[in-house]
Amino acid sequence: MHFTKMHGLGNDYLYVYGEVPEDIKELSTRLSDRHFGAGADGMIYITNSAVADFKMRIFNADGSEAAMCGNGIRCVGKYVYDKGYTDKTRLSIETLSGIRTLQLHVVAGTVRSVTVDMGMVVTEPPVTVSVGEDQITLTPVSVGNPHAVVFVGDVEAVPLATLGAALEHHELFPDGVNVEFVQVLDNEALRMRVWERGSGITLACGTGACASVGAAIAANHCQYSDVVAVQLDGGTLKIEISPDNVAHMGGPAHFVYEGETLS
Repeated sequence: MHFTKMHGLGNDYLYVYGEVPEDIKELSTRLSDRHFGAGADGMIYITNSAVADFKMRIFNADGSEAAMCGNGIRCVGKYVYDKGYTDKTRLSIETLSGIRTLQLHVVAGTVRSVTVDMGMVVTEPPVTVSVGEDQITLTPVSVGNPHAVVFVGDVEAVPLATLGAALEHHELFPDGVNVEFVQVLDNEALRMRVWERGSGITLACGTGACASVGAAIAANHCQYSDVVAVQLDGGTLKIEISPDNVAHMGGPAHFVYEGETLS
């Protein structure tokens, strides 16, 4: 099987153009392993769509299927354009969260960055939950997939692996949740680290960046229609949420290498 490794700010997936195989859970788990596989946060399959230009399906490193991936969808745009599957610079992509629109920014014949219409950001009131002996206040947010945003004073001091895992599996979220820890730098800049449902610690999460800005607007840390720079471990995404709560995300997409599985 041929695959292409790509990343958006270090959030890396193995991309395959073709139908999803029956053994996808085992395949994604095996190939995503960073010691015994190709190493990735998961796999993304690209196919034709009856309702959009293309369709993407996302499988996490544990084999579970995700509804949406902001960094992944930018790479899908670069994949189909740079590999010659389309010559359009404005694309519609079918996802489990609905159809998303991409604007490809092309320089010298290749896609350098992509702006994505991420759809609605739905922010709920903050809630406080118990994690061991600690009380954690979080803001539930939906960006087509579930998020829990936790504002902190120093994001670098957060025990990301332990607290992120505990919140992912908290009883408040029976299907699991992506967890973002966010430090407000100013009204147009956030620092965010993420624990992704099904993958653990990753360098970036596009939907998580949108969720973080949505929660920051609800908490009066940021404002509608401002472009907010969200600084992640892998780099910076630019997020703008309009007064109707529709988010737009801009960021890069990169090829890493082409590969073939031997068995």
